[in-house]
Amino acid sequence: MDAIDGQRDGTDPGAVLDALLERRSVPAPMLRAPAPEGEELERILATALRAPDHGALRPWRFVLIRGEARARWADAIEAAMRARDPDGPQPLISKQRDRILKAPLVIALGARVQAGKIPEIEQLLTVAAGTMNVLNALHAAGFGAVWVTGPNAYDPRVAEALGLHAPDRLLGFLFVGTPDGSALAPARRGELAEHVREWQG
Repeated sequence: MDAIDGQRDGTDPGAVLDALLERRSVPAPMLRAPAPEGEELERILATALRAPDHGALRPWRFVLIRGEARARWADAIEAAMRARDPDGPQPLISKQRDRILKAPLVIALGARVQAGKIPEIEQLLTVAAGTMNVLNALHAAGFGAVWVTGPNAYDPRVAEALGLHAPDRLLGFLFVGTPDGSALAPARRGELAEHVREWQG
């Protein structure tokens, strides 16, 4: 949105930029109820569909896990972890279960990958861009969230349990809720100059 459009529709472009600059991940243990639901959740998820989408393939596939389904999902994750490592440490399994059961909403991030002229990486980037839109929308609406990957995100058994069948991909999980008010350590992102340079040929 440029400044002219922002002035026309009453949006303060500076406030939009401030919200984007203030967004940060909120660890799952710091999330509590409520999470967005109903029309508010639909509007938040709809922001994903505004992400760049080469070929208009619409690869976003979000799976919502909430309510009593969280306990069943925790069981599925524990089964997958034990299948990968039968001797895995119980504290690690308990940590995963607690994270699922504490956050009021878990969003699995799926990508419907289609064969054709659009490279797979571009389809995955579309889902990632859409997910970033959702994270920004959650922040703007007053919620907190964190994007988690790791072995569970890359386990075909976990993807299958969500109905994501190859070549579809699972790109991780958003844990969503309301920040509990705990103080977060200052975000350390470095100086912008460390990440930007100008090319002059």
